[in-house]
Amino acid sequence: MSSSLKMDRKAFLKRSGLAGGLLMTSELIPKNMGVKSVRFGIITDLHFDLMHDGADRMRAFINSMKKESPEFIIQGGDFCVPKKENQVLMNIWNEFSGPKHHVLGNHDTDGGYSKEQVLKFWNAEGRYYSFDLKDYHFVILDGNEHNEDPNRPKGYARYISPKQVEWLKADLSSTNLPTVVFCHQGMDNDAGGLENGTLLRYTLENSNKNGGSKVILVISGHHHQDYHNIINGIHYLQINSASYQWLGEEYQEIRYSAEVDKSFPWLKNTVPYKDPIWAIIEINSKGEIMVQGRHTVFVGSSPEQLGVDMHQFIYPIVPYISDRKIKF
Repeated sequence: MSSSLKMDRKAFLKRSGLAGGLLMTSELIPKNMGVKSVRFGIITDLHFDLMHDGADRMRAFINSMKKESPEFIIQGGDFCVPKKENQVLMNIWNEFSGPKHHVLGNHDTDGGYSKEQVLKFWNAEGRYYSFDLKDYHFVILDGNEHNEDPNRPKGYARYISPKQVEWLKADLSSTNLPTVVFCHQGMDNDAGGLENGTLLRYTLENSNKNGGSKVILVISGHHHQDYHNIINGIHYLQINSASYQWLGEEYQEIRYSAEVDKSFPWLKNTVPYKDPIWAIIEINSKGEIMVQGRHTVFVGSSPEQLGVDMHQFIYPIVPYISDRKIKF
């Protein structure tokens, strides 16, 4: 990164001869630097249909967002299926009066629901789309498309189709603004992330080759972990689940009570987090991404106490989202 891209707005104005009160034009703004700061709140992998206290977790998030007043909030997928019993969750979510965005997760269509039903229930704008806010460009992708290759990995769809890739290329070529990309599955994680994650990374990298950095940050959920990677100059940030990490049947433990487990039978296969966790992310004109996360503790035995083979998870299992200061 050149020194001109690292300097703050005041220094840039001075060196550009614009410090005398003239307005800065868009042509003079480094492409990876917004003039304004933008803040948003993000929560992901609530798994409302699995968690007995999902409504309380969402209530805590929304109450915090009302106080913090970010420019928008976004949930990163695995939110809820579109059944009428889940309207209580949507009522809480909709108490935030500002813009609200949704990313589709692989569990949001469990039970045979269609993506269209989910989007309508959430009042979401679409499967994938983009928007501009305060000198920044935001892209939301659908990582749950079907791969026609008969040799694809088993399990949930985790793929972005050629049609969506071409849409992404056109969208990125239409803007010079610093860009943040959201996708439920990580494109930097080959352990259950996007099947064609390398192609997506290459697509983003190509968009950055002409005129300096454009895509500055890619945010994912899905993996229920807490990590940050830098690949070819692009930051990839994993936001931990609001609720738990899945361990599996071999590590079953009653975490709350037999009554709770009877109504929510999958809970005993998880290691839940005592309190809900989420993050507030601020991107500023100094070329910084500030992540303010929340910390809590496990309910019941920790993965280490249960003897979980941590190699299969690669990244640590932790009940928090780390605070970070990321330079772009």
